Amino acid sequence: MADTLSLQQVAERLGVHYMTAYRYVRLGMLPAHKDGATWQVAVDDLEAFRSGGGPDGPRVRSRDGGRRWISRLESRLLAGDGAGAWQVLEAAMASGTDLGQIELEIVTPAMVSIGERWAAGEIDIADEHRASVIVIRLLGRLGARFVRRGRTRGCVVLGAVAGDHHALPVMILADLLAAARFEVVDLGGDVPAGSFLHAARDAQRLVAVGVSVSAPDLDGPTADTVRALHGELDGVPVLVGGFAIGGADHAHALGADGWAGDGGGAVALIEGFVAG
Repeated sequence: MADTLSLQQVAERLGVHYMTAYRYVRLGMLPAHKDGATWQVAVDDLEAFRSGGGPDGPRVRSRDGGRRWISRLESRLLAGDGAGAWQVLEAAMASGTDLGQIELEIVTPAMVSIGERWAAGEIDIADEHRASVIVIRLLGRLGARFVRRGRTRGCVVLGAVAGDHHALPVMILADLLAAARFEVVDLGGDVPAGSFLHAARDAQRLVAVGVSVSAPDLDGPTADTVRALHGELDGVPVLVGGFAIGGADHAHALGADGWAGDGGGAVALIEGFVAG
């Protein structure tokens, strides 16, 4: 067995999201060291972490344990009950679920499930749209809680590529980056390449541009956007991610400097570029 594990392996062994494992490291709860741009955790340190460590020890929450929150939120969203949906999130927070977990492990799976049910013909597109509007309002209420005081670590411009109207993944990543002390320019969904360029030129201390691609068949516009940004921005990494990007090889084929599979991975990737 290997002496060290990557953060992704740690997350899998703990049954939590990558961002949660990353937060344990950032808070000093789980010892880790940097190997290049990646974090490594000693197997012995992980086992000590899992054993608890006294009254201040970690509260590791498995994905199975979060299913009740996902189910309750999905039910309220499909009922069009915005107040009830907020109460579900408040109850989850009161139980000890942190803000990153709220968005990544409760809100996101609930919306993925709703999208799958629409695709399967179980619900109408109106139900899916109504749920999306409620979630946008919920994220708006949560967003201010992610902001940290003090000097930021630079600015990140985010948006979904032209033709992709999915703004929710961008909103969630913006919150996670704010919690990591980055300034964020969130352009939302369906952003033309020229608008990415305009925002990037105006940004102060720009450290990265993130292009989200959650809708299929948008490789052309994505590659065009990445190419345009590279042509204008000297040395600023352009990253892509989203459900429609199949992995690092796909991202690199589109000209991107990096790829992340989820919001937690995107934060770590951007931090690696800043530190590097």
